[in-house]
Amino acid sequence: MAEKKKRIIVSVINDLVTDQRVSRTCHELYAMGYDVLLVGRKLPSSLPMPKVPYRYKRMYLLFRKGMLFYAFFNWRLFWLLLFKKADILWSNDLDTLLANRMAARLKSKPLIFDSHEYFTEGPELEHNRFAKKVWKKIEGSIVPKLKHCITVNTSIAQLFKEKYKKEFKVIRNVPKKLSIPKTKNRKDLGMPEGKKIIILQGSGINMHRGSEELVDAFKLLPENFHLYIVGSGDVIETLKKTAEDELLKNKISFVGKQPYDMLIQYTMNADAGVTLDKDTNINYKLSLPNKIFDYIQCGIPVISSDLVELKKIIHTYQVGIIVPEVSPIAIAACIQDLLNDPPKYQMMKSNTAQAAYELNWEVEKRVLEEMMKEI
Repeated sequence: MAEKKKRIIVSVINDLVTDQRVSRTCHELYAMGYDVLLVGRKLPSSLPMPKVPYRYKRMYLLFRKGMLFYAFFNWRLFWLLLFKKADILWSNDLDTLLANRMAARLKSKPLIFDSHEYFTEGPELEHNRFAKKVWKKIEGSIVPKLKHCITVNTSIAQLFKEKYKKEFKVIRNVPKKLSIPKTKNRKDLGMPEGKKIIILQGSGINMHRGSEELVDAFKLLPENFHLYIVGSGDVIETLKKTAEDELLKNKISFVGKQPYDMLIQYTMNADAGVTLDKDTNINYKLSLPNKIFDYIQCGIPVISSDLVELKKIIHTYQVGIIVPEVSPIAIAACIQDLLNDPPKYQMMKSNTAQAAYELNWEVEKRVLEEMMKEI
């Protein structure tokens, strides 16, 4: 008689479609023999779920933002976790942790906490003292008691260790080795064929992430430079209004949220990728955006802001350049410095191959496999 699969419920607060970290985790757990149920939410703008081997559930919610949204989501999630059979619970980020902790205690089941960022110091809480106090209270009352904790880089792991004397394993947000062939060229995608293309990709093109300065930088660049913004975020409409400026009309293209396979087609056809988070809060200061690894896997150099974790990657592998400050003048100068220097550009482009060989999910997932053996 075949051994019954262990059941694991993985929960995250987004709509599941574009969260590559959660997708990779669920695929790996499924490959390890777990019966996986992924739980998230569904929005009116949500793309259809891609075909996946594990089960999933997307909840419709009355509220979409603010403390009522978070409270209602955790209330719904708690009752789902309580009545669904599970051997292990997996909480992605602080905003799903309360429901998971309560359900795990009542059911006496192991709980894994996967912190994708340092949530309580994010920009969304910067001007909301009450909400920040609530989230810090939740974090401080639960995290020190947890046994199995993960985060995305060594800087955040060290911060948690200093604050709560709690060891966090590090699983970086790296993609799988690129197995998607380049099936589309610039003409297929409607991209200009004779220009130097910079890409900014992501589902979090938000405030304090340098996109406003990046758009303004293209006012200073020659006509043969073109910017592609592929993804979504809370500043997209502002960026589109700025792009209506006479100097930018033919220099910037916006492509909405894309399935990962299509996103990668755009990235592979670009000349360089940008990641320009600002040092405006602890969360961004210590961030290691997954877009940098996508750029590397696609074989394009990186233009990055001067943040500690990003700088480690770029300097270690020599795959890009650091912008000294997130300003239009500095960004424009760095873009030209990289793309108008063919030997430097080709050296960095070549170096992405070695970086991609080491910075991929096939290497990184070993930490996850060892942790699941312990549990």
